[in-house]
Amino acid sequence: MIKPFLANEALLADIEMARNKDQQVHIWWLGQSGFLLQWQTTYLLFDPYLSDSLTKKYAGTDKPHVRMTERVVSPEQLNFIDILTSSHNHTDHLDPETIHPLLQANPAMQIILPAANRESAAQKLRIAENRIEAIDYQQPLKTQNLVINAIPSAHETLETDSLGRHKYLGYIVQAGAVTLYHPGDTVRYPAMANHLRRWEIDIAMLPINGRSPSRGVAGNLDGAEAVKLAQDSGIRVVIPCHYDMFEFNTVSPSEFIHAARTNNQAYQVLRTGERWSFPPF
Repeated sequence: MIKPFLANEALLADIEMARNKDQQVHIWWLGQSGFLLQWQTTYLLFDPYLSDSLTKKYAGTDKPHVRMTERVVSPEQLNFIDILTSSHNHTDHLDPETIHPLLQANPAMQIILPAANRESAAQKLRIAENRIEAIDYQQPLKTQNLVINAIPSAHETLETDSLGRHKYLGYIVQAGAVTLYHPGDTVRYPAMANHLRRWEIDIAMLPINGRSPSRGVAGNLDGAEAVKLAQDSGIRVVIPCHYDMFEFNTVSPSEFIHAARTNNQAYQVLRTGERWSFPPF
């Protein structure tokens, strides 16, 4: 099993050390599509999956979710989280076994997710709907010292509810002068680059595991597609994600790295539990 770059107490010590570097945005990859963002005094979790719930759920089935990388930290240790976002309701992006301990450790933590999923997410998490802050496309949300905008994601198609609200959303987060993009799960759709070009995106955390019908799950961008999207959208730096979590649904980042180098696209490959700070002084 892959060991994280930093885990548990070592990871927490690195997070504490970064507090003193408040002129930078700090990002830690937590595995799959999970990231921790720190900007000054604010901590935001994107799509954290910090349990073995899917491994247990699919044990003994024809789709076993065999974990490849050790968990970087238990959710109850993260007792400083201000905001948690979920891009959609799939368990590796909205995990009750991760979110319940986080809520116990952070009673005031905001939970932000697509308005189309509010009712179903509340049922899944077994919490009141009014405990969830809903967001939708073209409805920016200002919270703490961040501005969060939502744009549609397609996993593998654009899906809306009866009110036209998107079930899959990516988040554009403005942290001071730095703008980040976290799409959750997505493939490219025709208007996507046009949506993204509305912002000058410094950092995008893009899935690269691609799609294969044999996996029996909805797919994502592959490595070359992630690079092409970044090039067409004017994204400065790409951090690849959504690999090395489950044996049945992973790829090597080598295709992504080759495409990025070939196209002169700046990128940063992180190990789980590793921090990257921007601007990189």
